[in-house]
Amino acid sequence: MARASLKVLPADPPPAKMKTSRSSKWRAAVLVVVHLAIAAHLAHWLTAGTTLTPVEPSEAMAFARSGVINAGLIFFAAMILSTAIFGRFFCGWACHLVALQDLCRHLLVKAGIRPKPLRSRVLVLVPGLAFCYMFLWPAAYRLWIGDSFGHLDWELTTSQFWATFPGWVIGVLTFLICGFVVIYFLGAKGFCAYACPYGAIFGVAEKLSPLRIRVTDACQGCGHCTASCTSNVRVHEEVRDWGMVVSSGCMKCLDCVSVCPNGALYYGAGPLPLFAKPRVAQPTKPKRPLSWAEEAVLGVAFLAAFLAFRGLYGTVPFLMSLGVAGLLAYAALIGWRLLTKGDVFFYRQVLKAGGRVTSTGRWTLAGLGLLALFWAHSGWHRVETFRAERATRPLGGLRLASVDLAALPLTLTGQQREQVAEARRRLERVQRLGLFATLGNASQLAWVHLLEGSSAEAAAWARRALARDEDPASMHQILGRLSFEAGQLADAVAHYERVIALAPDRPEPYANLSLVLAQAGNLEGAKEVLGRGLARVQDNPDLLYNGALIHALQGQTTEAIVLFERVLALDPAHLEARENLAGLLASVGRYEESIGHFRRALEQASDDAATYYLLARALFEAGRRAEALVELRKSLQLDPTLAEARGLMEQLAGAGGVSP
Repeated sequence: MARASLKVLPADPPPAKMKTSRSSKWRAAVLVVVHLAIAAHLAHWLTAGTTLTPVEPSEAMAFARSGVINAGLIFFAAMILSTAIFGRFFCGWACHLVALQDLCRHLLVKAGIRPKPLRSRVLVLVPGLAFCYMFLWPAAYRLWIGDSFGHLDWELTTSQFWATFPGWVIGVLTFLICGFVVIYFLGAKGFCAYACPYGAIFGVAEKLSPLRIRVTDACQGCGHCTASCTSNVRVHEEVRDWGMVVSSGCMKCLDCVSVCPNGALYYGAGPLPLFAKPRVAQPTKPKRPLSWAEEAVLGVAFLAAFLAFRGLYGTVPFLMSLGVAGLLAYAALIGWRLLTKGDVFFYRQVLKAGGRVTSTGRWTLAGLGLLALFWAHSGWHRVETFRAERATRPLGGLRLASVDLAALPLTLTGQQREQVAEARRRLERVQRLGLFATLGNASQLAWVHLLEGSSAEAAAWARRALARDEDPASMHQILGRLSFEAGQLADAVAHYERVIALAPDRPEPYANLSLVLAQAGNLEGAKEVLGRGLARVQDNPDLLYNGALIHALQGQTTEAIVLFERVLALDPAHLEARENLAGLLASVGRYEESIGHFRRALEQASDDAATYYLLARALFEAGRRAEALVELRKSLQLDPTLAEARGLMEQLAGAGGVSP
């Protein structure tokens, strides 16, 4: 019996092996050059002490906040313009964070882990909101309060290159979180998609670019382009439906062009996406793998995490907090799915099957629970930190007065004492609650203890703050004042010299140091310090005033008069300068000028018995005895115990027979 046989059909030809992108190698080389340029910039600052301001988009915030034009602003504006013309080449070929993410993805793929993108409709709004917060809101606020952009400052060089960047520890953590961790959980370029504020404006500008990835009729829809894209763009669908890549997420890496087996893709000019007509009747709609309930979980969790971790312990910077918030939002999504779905998978791990949580799922839930506790504690700590900051905010004026040696002793009102005590309680609560030390808390505690008169505690907290590098200039100010009060003049001089070295543009340390040196009898040293201060902070009334006092103490009356007059030209309300000038003018016989200044001083302080006496003395010396008697009576009415006024009254009565 013959055996029946089936016709053997020819097998489909095996899919062509995807080519290796030549573009990726060129892009890697360019990114290496970019990082070498960054290293050279840093090295120039370290060796020269001053260099070009950071060429970094975040530096453009200085323009929105205070009208400062720096290298970062110029660079950011140039990149936005170039993106509107050529597309997002900067992101793909020059961004150090994109380089980090691509490197992390490459290493994960080598380890057998291919990151899966989280395609969220809610989190994709975050970059735009972050851009508005960083760049548009400060400018809008300035306009709202009536500030003008008419005056612009140019700051193209700086000696404080690292001032706007975090420390090495936070920097490494930021790169770790925004690199490996974000890529693993949120997919390739996850930070770009769900956090980067600069990418938001680049994405808008990219929509205007006529130069894009386009396709010819040679395309056979093999999908190699999509498989090679590290920006999660579905290239084969977009070129099929539109004849070009319309997604603003395309970073012009050109990998898709390089790997196309038919050479069907190219980078070239053509219609804009806004005006392009689809090539098919119904263009492919983006896949929506997340339900609206899951999107809501992501959105709420992201906001809660951002508020909890932004500025946590005074160390978590804005961009890092966006990355952390994205990760915690994803963790909340996993938890939600474990509670509401029957089957839950994470990569190749089964967390829940048929409504039952697996052992891996239980470990995951335990980890999520611990994470939730840390999250809640962090949020609580941020609330307490906010309350402490609000309590210390009204103390700014008192802080300045408390380190002004010329204004000591400082006397607080009852309300001010209550404000200081409340601020101390809040700051101590932050200190107790924290799992780690909160940057800036020690310096704030030093201030409130100083205002409360607790010298030992203020000194201890100031030294702790210095050990943490918290506001070192202000801490040396506090220690300088405490040393001066304790009679330790050499220590006070050392602290104030340190303040000047740290903050050479502040006038207060020059004024205080000059007073310390004058107290020690070193008037020439005090004059030298004031000269340094006036060379750095020109026409400062306080420095000129101190200089005038020192000239007066040295008997250099003419020089002192000139300086007091300069003080009043700058600050007509400077009462002490006017009173001293009036006294010096009287001492050299310029009585009419002296009388005029004394009368203006009394317009500011009408209850000052001593000034009435001095005015009377000038009137007496000028021969205007009747007027002098009137002013003497006012002086004695305010202070009947003023011996100098009584003596002059008796002198007037004896000389002219005037009845007191």
